Amino acid sequence: MLRLQSLSSPLASTQNPKLHFNPSLSTKRIAFNPSISTKKLSLNCRHSQDFERPRSATASASNNSLASETSGGAGPFPPRYFVGHSIYKGKAVLTVEPRAPEFTPLDSGSLKLSKEGFVLLQFAPAAAVRQYDWNRKQVFSLSVMEIGTLVSLGTRDSCEFFHDPFKGKSDEGKVRKVLKVEPLPDGSGHFFNLSVQNNILNVDESIYIPITRAEFTVLNSAFNFILPYLLGWHAYANSIKPDDTSRVNSASSRYGGDYEWSR
Repeated sequence: MLRLQSLSSPLASTQNPKLHFNPSLSTKRIAFNPSISTKKLSLNCRHSQDFERPRSATASASNNSLASETSGGAGPFPPRYFVGHSIYKGKAVLTVEPRAPEFTPLDSGSLKLSKEGFVLLQFAPAAAVRQYDWNRKQVFSLSVMEIGTLVSLGTRDSCEFFHDPFKGKSDEGKVRKVLKVEPLPDGSGHFFNLSVQNNILNVDESIYIPITRAEFTVLNSAFNFILPYLLGWHAYANSIKPDDTSRVNSASSRYGGDYEWSR
């Protein structure tokens, strides 16, 4: 049996002063009627595949590291952003994409950098006019130090990077990747030439693309911006609180860590 509270209840009159007791109103008793059928309600949830769930704690920290600033870390699944910059030329296209660093969770609940981020270069040869054969693309991962080498290149400077993806493994030496960056003859930019010899897949590919000085300046600007993020320093900076600064300073003075600067 259900009993409805009269409008003369103290709670109703207190919350809404416009409601007054009407003596003509009386409480009604409502009996349950089995003839009234209940409807089954269904709730449709988003499929789990709509979310990109990390496979491990390390992958989770890696996936969220570059997106934490914009999302503020709110919610279990912060949005991810995929960015890249492409340079199209007649014989090839070069796409540059950053990859986030990886963090390992500690027993204390903190995170420690386990692997630095990198920049992925993707080269694809031209198949026709304004068309590129992505099935023949070759990739090359630039480490933080290699990015530093590129950023420091002068107009007439050149550099060369060698990678063996299977170094230290049983297939060492079967795949060789060489990236050469050389100045153009007229000094207007640089050649990017990627040579790949893959004895496992029987592939011998060489893709080169000219990069103008303006295009190289854009790449260097992007490299300079992303470097602290590839090192994971942005995560540390976002974790610093005002109280932490004073705590670090007091600890340093206690143990003599800043002795050189306190003379």
